[in-house]
Amino acid sequence: MILKPQDIVVLLKLIAARTKEWSFASLAADLFMSPSEVHAGIKRATAARLFDESRKMPVRKSLEEFLVHGVKYAYPPQHGALTRGIPTGYAAYPLSDMLALGANDIPPVWSHPEGEVRGYEFSPLYKSAPSAALKDKELYALLAIIDAIRDGRARERELAVKELINRLGDQP
Repeated sequence: MILKPQDIVVLLKLIAARTKEWSFASLAADLFMSPSEVHAGIKRATAARLFDESRKMPVRKSLEEFLVHGVKYAYPPQHGALTRGIPTGYAAYPLSDMLALGANDIPPVWSHPEGEVRGYEFSPLYKSAPSAALKDKELYALLAIIDAIRDGRARERELAVKELINRLGDQP
């Protein structure tokens, strides 16, 4: 079984939710996926040892290791033209609070009709991730951190890794 990018989005949603109470249907609704997509993602994450079926939670240390060292190689982003969208990576919270954008910096954005920022198109981990992020601020922050790891410059990646470890460390 090969891990897919939507599997990471499902795991990040479970981290963001901070609860053991969930169902495939509730995750699917929150992530704009089908319940069968979520179920298959959990199965693949379990096979990859990123999810513990008995606890119904991601394996925090394994997920951290994959996100810090593997996600940028497994799921490199595609870049596109200037578009209107939702800021991600260093241009989104929490990294935007830590880094100053230069006047000439064009931020990375997920192309989205509800986006209000003009920047260069940056492919999300999964097509429904931007819509899910708009519904959940913690998931949005995690996805933006992952995007900085996937494609940021050295300083951005370093800050993103520290922030990711802090956020994953808050988990039970």
